[in-house]
Amino acid sequence: MWPGGLSLVVALAVTLLSAPSPRAGELSLGGPPEDIVEAAIEDDIEDRVAEAAEEAAQEAAEEAVEERILSLGGAPIEQKVEDRIEETIEGSVLDQVEQDVEQDITESIAADVEDRVEEAVEDTIEQGMEDNLQQVVESSVEQAVEQSVEASVQDSVEDAVATGVEQAVVQNLEQGVEDSLEQGVENSLEQTVENSLEQTVENSLEQGVEHSLEQTVENSVEQGVQDSVEQGVETQVALAVEEQLENEVDEIIEGIESSFEVDEDRIHKDQWLVMAEPEVFDKLAQEGYLFATVTELPGMGMRLAEVAAPSSFDISRVRQGVIDIVGKERAEVDLNHIYTAGDSVDAPYSEGISPRAAISFPADIDAMSLRIGMIDSSVDTSHPSLRTASIHARSFTREDASTPNFHGTAIASIIAANTSDYLGLAPKAQVYAASVFERDAQRGEIASTVSLVRALDWLLSCGVDVVNISLAGPPNRLLEAALARAQKQGVMILAAAGNGGPMATPMYPAAYESVVAVTAVDALGKVFRLANRGKYLDLAAPGVSLLHARAGGGFAASSGTSFAVPFAAAAAARLRQLQPGGNALQILYESARDLGPPGRDEIYGYGLLSPSST
Repeated sequence: MWPGGLSLVVALAVTLLSAPSPRAGELSLGGPPEDIVEAAIEDDIEDRVAEAAEEAAQEAAEEAVEERILSLGGAPIEQKVEDRIEETIEGSVLDQVEQDVEQDITESIAADVEDRVEEAVEDTIEQGMEDNLQQVVESSVEQAVEQSVEASVQDSVEDAVATGVEQAVVQNLEQGVEDSLEQGVENSLEQTVENSLEQTVENSLEQGVEHSLEQTVENSVEQGVQDSVEQGVETQVALAVEEQLENEVDEIIEGIESSFEVDEDRIHKDQWLVMAEPEVFDKLAQEGYLFATVTELPGMGMRLAEVAAPSSFDISRVRQGVIDIVGKERAEVDLNHIYTAGDSVDAPYSEGISPRAAISFPADIDAMSLRIGMIDSSVDTSHPSLRTASIHARSFTREDASTPNFHGTAIASIIAANTSDYLGLAPKAQVYAASVFERDAQRGEIASTVSLVRALDWLLSCGVDVVNISLAGPPNRLLEAALARAQKQGVMILAAAGNGGPMATPMYPAAYESVVAVTAVDALGKVFRLANRGKYLDLAAPGVSLLHARAGGGFAASSGTSFAVPFAAAAAARLRQLQPGGNALQILYESARDLGPPGRDEIYGYGLLSPSST
């Protein structure tokens, strides 16, 4: 026999099972008058629910109901349940439920109720229970509960429990059943009810005894809401969370970048930049943004605007203001950062090594008209070693700026010098030299983000296969986006790793994923002592005590990672011409001679460039 404290909830289950069903209706229950029922209800709720919960729910409900349900089978009752639902929907539910609840709660105290309930449940389950009851019931029952009870039960259930189960059941059913059955039962329970009765009864027994009717309904509502809006709400929540996380990550990154941006030696003060496609600028203009200086970038299909700013302004807020108007990733906003060629180290002329002696290239490169771009200082094209070289130069500095030519002349000679006493790596190459450096009284030879972006755009318009960049500096959003555009157009970008030393932070643009970072080694394959190190390094090439043309005449020997880049650029351009559809970069990596620790490392990257094996 089950504990007496369970009889009230069991009686409710009997009512729900017996009302429309002929078999369940055969039960004949009797009991005391109504005043005795109410007294019993109050006593049961106040004194015996807590004790009966643990014993009845765990021992009686689980053992007597769940185990028997799982072990029994029978003929399906789909048609019978459907008939009951249709009859209920058509109008008889409220009167029938109220009448049966009052009658069966009154009769539920009878001494033999436990045996009768067990027999009724067992007979009903034997006709319709199948093995998959627990898999689908939650979605159907909880959807109906969520639609019917959420709005009303939470405010009324506490008072209902205090005054009796009879009143609570009647009030909640009257308020919720009418709205829920047509919407929830008809749509869901008709298809799944034969798979739901076991879990419905078990949950009603366990939750009703353990937590009282209020907690049962509230838990059902919460679970029902979660399941019913799973596909809609969860998707929206996930998108909102993702967007929130992206915004938070952006704020963190911008905060980190601010530590670089406040370095006034690395920026042009009181100025910010915007780069985007032309239609984005049209939208910004409609919102009141005015740009005094706008440069077309036809090679990229973009526009570049320079904006004067107050002496104190927050670039993060400016960036966010533009993004709020045009959308994320449609415009790049940043400061006008400053870049340098890096400190090269002079070497004794007598120890200088010519480019052809430093590394072996296949003989076919001598006759190849490679298209190589370079972003550097200006080039002294009057130097004897460069007079017959094919060099197309253009300046991207200010009109009144003083422009240096030492570094650019050295790099151009390593690539394309064409004399009997000094021969570059590709003497027949078409070199497109973009001059971006100018002299600054306080900071020496510098280049700006504006000059770099404009120079890269010109090189893309010229149709070069590779671009040699022998400079380094801080990260910049506009430069990063411009380099990514170049990569998408099939142009390989190669840049110096930097001369900051083994402990230096990564230098840009070499550290960008779209750029091949090149470090320098000596004739014995030993890394240049001032070379940067890091995971971003890709290749090593000769760059120590390298002989090159000196602006104004003669030759000099220098060391630095910027002098190693022309070797990788010439090798890549050659492969691009020999195999237009091939993966030149992959070939360079696979053919490199491994140096240092096995495999790619933070000192030599994939290893020493080996163009003769390609």
